[in-house]
Amino acid sequence: MAIKWSKKINGCHYEVRTAGATCRLYTNNVFHSQYNPNKVMQGGIWDLLTLPAFAYPENKIQRVLVLGVGGGTVINQLQHYLKPESITGIELNPVHLFVAKKYFSVKHPSIKLIESDAIQWLENYKGKKFDLIIDDLFGHQDGNADRVIKVNKKWSSVLLNSLSDDGLLIINFADNNEIKNSALLVYKKLFNQFKSVLRLTLEQYENAIGVFSKKELQLKTMQFNFENAAAIKQRELKKKIKYRSKFFKKS
Repeated sequence: MAIKWSKKINGCHYEVRTAGATCRLYTNNVFHSQYNPNKVMQGGIWDLLTLPAFAYPENKIQRVLVLGVGGGTVINQLQHYLKPESITGIELNPVHLFVAKKYFSVKHPSIKLIESDAIQWLENYKGKKFDLIIDDLFGHQDGNADRVIKVNKKWSSVLLNSLSDDGLLIINFADNNEIKNSALLVYKKLFNQFKSVLRLTLEQYENAIGVFSKKELQLKTMQFNFENAAAIKQRELKKKIKYRSKFFKKS
């Protein structure tokens, strides 16, 4: 890939690399985001943060909150396919916001990007609840991406306090152990607030995407709605995005 932009700021080395229409963001050599306006879903882990929204009825998800913007891949996907009323993205790193706007074209009128500590921002938030909350809060340590906050009781409650009564919560966990040990699965009082809980994974990534829905979800509905939105042939989703899924059942 060619280096489109490179800069060292406050000890961090940022790069935007391109190959054709594909754009990637790296921070200290950690691969944060990838986007191609001609191939909005490319089989990356970001796709799994967007896919569950297709299990909801059309136009049901209107208010979206994304915690951790990076280059804005997920925001672009959601705006492209779902066209919600509003998407609010919270990002601590001003360089990531600069890259999202300049190189990833995150500029739609429905999108509001806020430079802030996402944890503190949501803890202090008192506004209208969100239909969809995506927690993608990752930093970088020794060349690896790590979650910046554990999904413990406190953080789970903060997330749920801003989620609508039939809303959808999606969390990017670093691996399967993180999701299994999260408060949302361990504590029945939290787990039982959802009608559907599942994990989505891709073979080439260690990440486990946790999907926590106040409505009962059907994978067939998700696949059908995505295929219609993306104008691809029926039953082609698994070829395009080779994901694996597992539902967690209530005991």
